[in-house]
Amino acid sequence: MYQISARGPRAAIETAWDTLAWTDPSPAGAVDAKEDTRLTWQLDAYAETETDARACADLIREVAPDLNPVVEALEDRDWVTLSLEGLPPVEAGRFIVAGSHALTRSAPGKTDILIEAGPAFGTGHHGTTLGCLLGFEHVLRSGVPKSVLDVGTGSGVLAIAAIKSGAMRAIGTEIDPQSVTVANENAAKNNVANRFRAYHTRGAGNALIRGAAPYELIFANILARPLIGLAPEISSMIAPSGHVILSGLLTRQEPLVRSAYTGRGLDLVKRIRKDGWSTLVLRRNAG
Repeated sequence: MYQISARGPRAAIETAWDTLAWTDPSPAGAVDAKEDTRLTWQLDAYAETETDARACADLIREVAPDLNPVVEALEDRDWVTLSLEGLPPVEAGRFIVAGSHALTRSAPGKTDILIEAGPAFGTGHHGTTLGCLLGFEHVLRSGVPKSVLDVGTGSGVLAIAAIKSGAMRAIGTEIDPQSVTVANENAAKNNVANRFRAYHTRGAGNALIRGAAPYELIFANILARPLIGLAPEISSMIAPSGHVILSGLLTRQEPLVRSAYTGRGLDLVKRIRKDGWSTLVLRRNAG
């Protein structure tokens, strides 16, 4: 495994991130961008081979000449788990997300979600997961959605939050088999396994997922490009007056993603921005 890192102005980092995320196929297996200091941002990409890592660095230099990407070989260790161990609890509205090392007795009016450090995305610390939880807090003001679909469920944190808030059933989808296992294990740890199940599938259009539609709430915390590509499927499965919460997009990608959904009978009702990432909350027209 190789890590490709670069620091620089936000505009240059976003340009590099956008290129690595949207190139198809991309030499990067994963890519993240976040604010480093008041004036600089940091880009971290990961690649399986040195050839792919060098290709990532070349792409960064090509689209953002001011950046100086550094390629570093990583030891063969579970870097995701190691980086998450010891993280403090995250509060997002009524929700507290933490591992057993930090989860304490619930505060009045708070909902605890036990998510251990592991290889699946979604501990609440990333701006996209946090934004989805805050977006869900907004949805709950108009009632509890009873049926939920979580596209790209990762750790299962969003679906688990929905069930703990009163949802009767939730389905998660994942293209990563390991994340499917982790999400189902997290559901059991949170005592909601009887109402949640994660499945290994791409997108949201297979027979099982479509057969359970319509959904009163659909989460999709992935990336801008697949969000746009999935707009027809997601829009067709949302119930009248139901909500869609989209995340995994940079703030400057909002217009493209928003237009893909508002042209399909969905209205933007809330926008949340955290650490350079955006979360969009949309609602299906009742008519």
